[in-house]
Amino acid sequence: MTNAHDAGARPGRALLLLPVQAVLVAALGLLVTRPLAHHWPLSAEDDVNRALADGRAPSATSLTDWLSLVADTQTVIGLTLLCVLGLLLVPRAPRWWEAGFLAVSVAAQSAIFLLVTLVVNRDRPDVPHLDGAPPTSSFPSGHVGASAALYGGLAVLAARHLRGVWRNLVVGLLLLVPLAVAFSRLYRGMHHPSDVVVGLLNGACTLLVVGAALLPDARKGGAEPEPAAPGTRRAVVVRHPHACDDGTAARVRTVLRRQGYAEQRWTDTTPEDPSGGLAPHLTGADADPAGPAEPAGPAEPAGPAEPAGPAEPVEPVEPVDLVVVCGGDGTVRACADLVAGTGIPLAIVPCGTGNLLARNLGLPVEPVAALREALSGRAVGLDVGRIRGDGLAPTRFAVMAGAGFDAAMVRDASPRLKERLGWAAYVLSAARHLRDPRMRLSLRLDGGAPLERRARMVVIGNVGSLQGGLPLLPEARPDSGRLEVVLLDPRGVTGWLAAAGYLASRAPGRSRTSGTRERTAAHGALEYFGATRVDLRFARPQPRELDGDVLPAGTRLTAEVEPGALRVCLPAPTRIGAQAVRGKDGKEVAEHGHRDARTAAR
Repeated sequence: MTNAHDAGARPGRALLLLPVQAVLVAALGLLVTRPLAHHWPLSAEDDVNRALADGRAPSATSLTDWLSLVADTQTVIGLTLLCVLGLLLVPRAPRWWEAGFLAVSVAAQSAIFLLVTLVVNRDRPDVPHLDGAPPTSSFPSGHVGASAALYGGLAVLAARHLRGVWRNLVVGLLLLVPLAVAFSRLYRGMHHPSDVVVGLLNGACTLLVVGAALLPDARKGGAEPEPAAPGTRRAVVVRHPHACDDGTAARVRTVLRRQGYAEQRWTDTTPEDPSGGLAPHLTGADADPAGPAEPAGPAEPAGPAEPAGPAEPVEPVEPVDLVVVCGGDGTVRACADLVAGTGIPLAIVPCGTGNLLARNLGLPVEPVAALREALSGRAVGLDVGRIRGDGLAPTRFAVMAGAGFDAAMVRDASPRLKERLGWAAYVLSAARHLRDPRMRLSLRLDGGAPLERRARMVVIGNVGSLQGGLPLLPEARPDSGRLEVVLLDPRGVTGWLAAAGYLASRAPGRSRTSGTRERTAAHGALEYFGATRVDLRFARPQPRELDGDVLPAGTRLTAEVEPGALRVCLPAPTRIGAQAVRGKDGKEVAEHGHRDARTAAR
């Protein structure tokens, strides 16, 4: 991430809190060692130290010896330097502000610790010490403070960049380290309980102060990118009025303005027009300034739009340089349907319930942070799917299309629960459909012979992961030039458990060399295919969905891939899952994508 950051007055004022923190910690130390020393709970601290000393065991002693090594001065300095160098040497995207955050946090914590020990002189516990005691006060614990600053800082950075299960695992393990070090310092007789508690507070408060100063997204209204030179670039912002609140909208305006988008046109979506009258802004056609134009048909996204009302004087508008979508996957899909093939880049501000496309593309979950990082990167050509069927006009999708169980789940999810619980509302809806009957279907891949199957659901995916990083389609990538298909057909409780266990244990994999070879998994509960064109026929009308939007039930779906048709602004270096976005020549896609030209003519 190469986000510019305002290094002016606001971060400077935040760093001025560090001397205040040092004074408060020193004052707390004087209270602990003098007027409060003989009052509970401080009066019971010696008993805690003696109990731990009396209960020492060889195995625990060996473990705490290792924990002391993890947090000693040499280790902390060495690891900090290695991490800072790693952040600065990231190819093509040195993380200057994150490196500064980590280095300043560790250094500031240590400086506060040393200053406090000059004021507070507390003896170490009167028990056998397992470590050599440096000539400093026992208050606060330097080992604990240093580990909180280093490993807590790494946890903050991991939370900013990792997704799904890995994010929770790595952050949790890093946060456990300072707590384990705190216990080891008590066990080894080096500190009183209050020493390690204040050490943890010292490290945590240092992270909060330095993070507020040096990390652009560390606080809700944090510093914006450095203003770019005034320009005349034009952006149209499509906003879902319920998903994107006024505060988020104001911050989006500021980010765009500081990125040089001096002219911004804002338009709200409606139930009748989920793209917010976007089409005229893409073509330079006449647009009604009093309201959005009637949207163009999805089969012709680049065509001119007809005025919604009676003929009135209208003014032509200039085509825009950027489309920004503030909403969920449904809003993004409606806009992507129109933008695909035009060459105009799309920036995603994830404000919806699922935000599956943004998550699969590695964008931050915080809306404005996603926009900042996307605009600091490059526009990359990604695939979209084009789908049609009975009762369904041709349209495009960017995430997944499906029929059966998943569509019924989306259809019956309570709007009120979605507003209160987010994506968890879909889990409750899914429970109601676990016993739905299987459907009979015919599957044809790239015009081949039809395959007759029974399944509870079928999903055609341009990307592969669901909420929490669950890889429903592990091999799906939006730059692969094909679509992935999965049939879910579990038999009974055992089948559902086998399918769930298999998906939970998968990680996004590499693409197969053949897009039509099939494979099964989870004892037949899952069957996978890949193709550039997928034709589905159902024996009976089935519920259908497209990027989380409910479609009328029907008996047919046909999906085709449009390689590189959509230019999406992504952070640099662009990563999707574990794979870099690459062109067909194997090299990373250049700033404007190499697949756009061959799709623009479609």
